[in-house]
Amino acid sequence: MIKKIAIEQLKPGMYIHDLNCSWMDHPFVSNHFAVKDETMVRRLRGIGMHDVYIDTEKGLDVAEAPTREEVDHEIDEQIRHFVQEERAPLTTVTLAEETQRARKLHGEANRIVKDIITDARLGKQIELEKVEPLVENMVDSIFRHQDALIPLARLKSHDQYTFQHSVSVCALMIAFARGLKMSRDIIKEIAIGALLHDVGKAKVADEILNKPAKLTDAEFTKMKSHVVQSIIILQNTPGISQIMLDVAGQHHERFDGTGYPNKLKGDEISLYGQMGAIVDVYDAITSERVYHKGMPPTEALKKLLEWSKFHFKPELVQAFIRTLGIYPSGSLVRLESGRLGVVMQQHAEKLLHPLVKVFYHAGKLHYLPPEEVDLAKPGCRDSITSHESFEKWGIDPARWLPV
Repeated sequence: MIKKIAIEQLKPGMYIHDLNCSWMDHPFVSNHFAVKDETMVRRLRGIGMHDVYIDTEKGLDVAEAPTREEVDHEIDEQIRHFVQEERAPLTTVTLAEETQRARKLHGEANRIVKDIITDARLGKQIELEKVEPLVENMVDSIFRHQDALIPLARLKSHDQYTFQHSVSVCALMIAFARGLKMSRDIIKEIAIGALLHDVGKAKVADEILNKPAKLTDAEFTKMKSHVVQSIIILQNTPGISQIMLDVAGQHHERFDGTGYPNKLKGDEISLYGQMGAIVDVYDAITSERVYHKGMPPTEALKKLLEWSKFHFKPELVQAFIRTLGIYPSGSLVRLESGRLGVVMQQHAEKLLHPLVKVFYHAGKLHYLPPEEVDLAKPGCRDSITSHESFEKWGIDPARWLPV
């Protein structure tokens, strides 16, 4: 049985099933292992762990600890409560109209970020004149129909991850800031900071950035230095604002003070840095890496909410979930009818009932003629019963994402 315990309850003889934090935030090779001695317990406490999941079949138990199912049920209830709140409609054009523009824009953004990081590696200064028109176009696209550009965040290749992650974080931050009803001028500054948030990785060796295995402690320390390098590069870039610096310089800080580089705590972290931390973790844990399997978006959002007890401001995580919907566009879901489909579009007033393109029957194990099902339409008798993993069903997401 898998149970959740406070770190103070951890002792030798237990078996950790899940460290209950982002893989970016711990230096261990694996997320599950036996706790052999007090030294290991002290190490876990020392890196800021608050709670972990243990496997009681492989190690000692804590009788009163809640099971994973009980924790999941509580999180589901929290989400269902706050996603009922209505939000403003998010579209001014149809998804079909915006899709082609979004695909072209996504490709352009990846090329520009790649050039920026290549130039930074050569010691060249960033030219904001090249960034600003791109960001303006991305803001326009998100404002017209965010469900066109956001799902492209799922499409990444291992060797291009650094560039593609920056573009994804930028798009997600625009949507997040819009959901918080920020002004367009502020949103553009946030977007530029997001697009450039990892520019310091230009100073980290490719062998570390693209290593197909967990980093050593020394490599982990070097990787973490990219934040300071980003700050240095951006401080020497004409036209960079404080908001842009906050996004780039604080996206690895954590609300409980366990982040880096400055161990800022609570409201010492700017609103923009707090937003960047949430979005950066979400995109990282939903992305496929050589040594890390990406979570389905719905599972990742639930994890963010669970971690918000310590690492993020809960109200901001809730706002982010409302922005994307509990079943974000591009998610694979199972319907009550047994069919599988990809979420194509959110309904602002009914986040639990999106537009879904169904194409596979989970019970009969065969593909179906693609069909769009609007779960919010009066008279629709189908509904979502769970989120699913593309990998589990052997389905290529690129074939079915709404792009």
